[in-house]
Amino acid sequence: MTALSEPGPARRWEMPDHLLTIEEYAALGETDTGFTELVEGRVLRSPSHEPRHNRAIHRLAAHLEAQLPEHLDFVPGCDVDLGLAPPGKPGFSRRPDLMVIDKSAIARVDKDDGMLKADEVAVVVEIATAGSRRTDYRVKHDEYADAGIPHYWIVDLAEPVTLIACQGYQDAAAVAKTFTTDDPFPVKLDLDALIEQHAGTAR
Repeated sequence: MTALSEPGPARRWEMPDHLLTIEEYAALGETDTGFTELVEGRVLRSPSHEPRHNRAIHRLAAHLEAQLPEHLDFVPGCDVDLGLAPPGKPGFSRRPDLMVIDKSAIARVDKDDGMLKADEVAVVVEIATAGSRRTDYRVKHDEYADAGIPHYWIVDLAEPVTLIACQGYQDAAAVAKTFTTDDPFPVKLDLDALIEQHAGTAR
């Protein structure tokens, strides 16, 4: 797991032999490779993302940064406590590819050295690829809705690139080429630009 600040050096740790609370999970620190998430107290380990995936995240963040309202900011690859379990019980924490959050949440996490909470998230974004498609479309879809996160965008890099805007359990139709919305803030995204190569290189 990781907070909003730059993660420190990774350290090796053994896979826990019991279901973890959010507090126990937060105390684990970073893995030596890849990243982890927490589902019903179980630690799930994942490999690092591929370059194409990471490039799409960074380009999407750049598009959003230029259009976000003053009170909002974005954070890539950080943990969020979904709040789906009572205190002291096996918890749920996901690490979305990108989140749009209120700037006050950043100040709180930096002060408390804690974890983002679901009610501080305006939009959560996952980049769906061959290795994550079912999890992003089904499992995380329901977890984010259960957690009360109001907007979930699924960006699928299978060409043509598409975006599905979900509000709770209600999903809009997949959009290609250009995604435009006014909710929760006005934004226009060029989806093809997320995977285009720079001029002079092959696709």
